[in-house]
Amino acid sequence: MARTPSPSKRIAELRAQIQEHNQAYYGDDSPRVSDAEYDALVRELRDLEEAHPDLFDESSPTVTVGGAVTTFDPVVHRVPMTSLDNAMDEKELAEWGERVAKGLPDEAVRYVCELKIDGLAISIRFENGAYAQAATRGDGRTGEDVTANVRTVAGLPKELKASKKFTVPEVLEVRGEIYMSIDSFMKLKSEKERENAERTAAGRAPVSVPVNPRNAGAGSLRQKDASVTASRELSMWSYQLGEVIGGPEFTSHHATLEFLAALGFPVNPEIKLVDSLEDVVAFCNHWKEHRHDLPYDIDGVVVKVDNLEQRERLGFTSRAPRWAIAFKFPPEEKTTVLRDIQISVGRTGRVTPFAVLEPVFVGGSTVSMATLHNRDQVALKDVRPGDTVVVRKAGDVIPEVVGPVMSERKKGTKPWVFPAQCPCPIGSTLVKDEDVADTRCVEPGCPFQRDQRIIYFASRGAMDIEGLGKESSRALVDAGYVQDIGDLYALGIEQLLAIGFSELTATSLMVGLHESKTRPLSRLLTALGIKHVGPVVADTLAERFGNLDLILGAPEEDLKSIDGIADAVHESIMRAMNHKSWRASRSW
Repeated sequence: MARTPSPSKRIAELRAQIQEHNQAYYGDDSPRVSDAEYDALVRELRDLEEAHPDLFDESSPTVTVGGAVTTFDPVVHRVPMTSLDNAMDEKELAEWGERVAKGLPDEAVRYVCELKIDGLAISIRFENGAYAQAATRGDGRTGEDVTANVRTVAGLPKELKASKKFTVPEVLEVRGEIYMSIDSFMKLKSEKERENAERTAAGRAPVSVPVNPRNAGAGSLRQKDASVTASRELSMWSYQLGEVIGGPEFTSHHATLEFLAALGFPVNPEIKLVDSLEDVVAFCNHWKEHRHDLPYDIDGVVVKVDNLEQRERLGFTSRAPRWAIAFKFPPEEKTTVLRDIQISVGRTGRVTPFAVLEPVFVGGSTVSMATLHNRDQVALKDVRPGDTVVVRKAGDVIPEVVGPVMSERKKGTKPWVFPAQCPCPIGSTLVKDEDVADTRCVEPGCPFQRDQRIIYFASRGAMDIEGLGKESSRALVDAGYVQDIGDLYALGIEQLLAIGFSELTATSLMVGLHESKTRPLSRLLTALGIKHVGPVVADTLAERFGNLDLILGAPEEDLKSIDGIADAVHESIMRAMNHKSWRASRSW
C-alpha cells in the first residue's frame, strides 16, 4: 500500500506540478491537463497551505498568476492583470453568487455575462489617443512587449478620436483577448499541410502544423517578425479597462463597454446585462449548447458584478477578484473504437499509456490519440483494445479516454497488461514510483528521453531556440548530428543544409542557437528538464549559486539547506547532474 507523503513533501510536489502546468499553458501554449484537473491540484495545494501556514511561501502558485515572461522584453503592468476563479458547474456558480450576496447584504446585484474567448489575454495602452504599447498578461505583474505585433491586428484602432459623448483620456489601457477565428485557423492549417507535402516530396524536414485556434493564435502573436503576425488574420475582443488617466467617470462595467465601443474598440455583441443569478445560469446554459454556432472558439462564460462601487467593496482575494467568476464549459464527449494501447516516454522518464483510436471529431478537432494517464488508471477503467470507448476533450487540452462502453465489448477480450520494459532499444526495466501512480524508465541514456529533452530544451518556455521545433530536432537526431543537448552548440550550417534544411531555415537556427546563449541561468536550469525543477526552483538555484559549474559541484548538504528544495527535488537534481548529458550542456 502506497504511503501518504508528508504535508511538506506533498506541497513541494504540488507546487512543482502546478508550475510545470503553468509553463505548458502560458509559456508553451500547450496545456497537458484539463481545467478540472488543474483546478483540483490548485485546490489541494491551497487546502494544505491553509492547514499548515508555516509551510506557506509567497511565491506559491496559489498566490501568483499565469506564466513567466519568456521571449520578448518585459512590461510591468501598472494595474495588475489578475486571474479569475473558476466555477466548473452550476453548484460552484451558485456558491459564488451566495458569496457575492453575503458581501452585499440586502442589495440588488446586476451581472454582466460575457463569452469567455479561447485566446490570449492582452493589455493595450494609448497615450493622448495614440497607440503606445501592447503586452501579454504574463504572470499578472509583468508581461511580454508585443507592441509591433498587436499593431497588425485587424479592427483595433491605432488612434482614438473623441465623440459627442466621450473625450479621449490622457492615458487609456484597454484589456481584451486576441484570438484566431476558426476560418483563419483552417486556412493556416491547410497552408502548413500543403507546405509539408512539398517538403516531404523534396526530402526536407516538415514544419509544425497548428492543432487548434488558440495555439495558432498565441503562436502567431509571439512571432518575432510582425509581418508574419499580420499574415495570420488575428482578431480581438475588448472587455475591460486597466489604467485610465483623465477619462470619464463610470458607475457600471456595462457603461465602460459602451465607452470602448464608442472609441472604436471591438466589443463582443453577445454580452448581456442580467438582473439575477438565474438569468446568469440561463445565459451559461444557452452558450454551452450553442458554442459551436460562433465563428471563434469559446470555453466558458465570464460573469461580473456590474456596479463598480459594489466591486470596490467586494474586493480581491490574493489572486482573483471576488466580483467575477469564470464558468467553464464541461468537456465534450464522443464514442469511438480503441485500436491499441501503447506507451510513450517523456523527458523525465515518465511512461504514459495512450490510446490509439479510430479518428473521431470531438471538442473542435479530429482526435486519433488520447491519454490514459498512468497504469493505475488503465487498470481502474479496464479499457481494452477493440473496445468502444468514450473520449473526452475540452478546448486544446490533450484528449482522454473516459472508459469503455461495456454493452459494446466483444467476448474474449483480455485486460491490457502494462509493459515491464521500456520500448526503447536499451529495454530498461520500468519502475513504478512508490508514492504516486507514475511509472518511469530510470535509464537516463534512454533515447526516447533524450529526444524529448532536446525538444523541450529548445521550446519557447525553455531556451527558446528559433527554428528548432519537434520536426527539426528529430531530423538532427535521426541524422546522428545530435545525441545530447551539448551537440546542439557544435552544429554547423553545412550539416543542416546536408539534411534538407533550406538556407533561410538553417541560418535562422544558427542565429537562434547563438541567441540562446544569452538566456539567464534560471532559464537554462528550467530547460534541462530536471524532474521537480520548474521556474521557481530554477530561480532559487540560480540566485544561490550563480553559475552552472557551482551547482554541478555543490555538496549534498548545500543543496539540502536551500529553502524550497525538498528531498524529492534534491534527489532529482543530484541524479540529473551526475549524468553526462546534463554536464554536456556547459558547452552552451
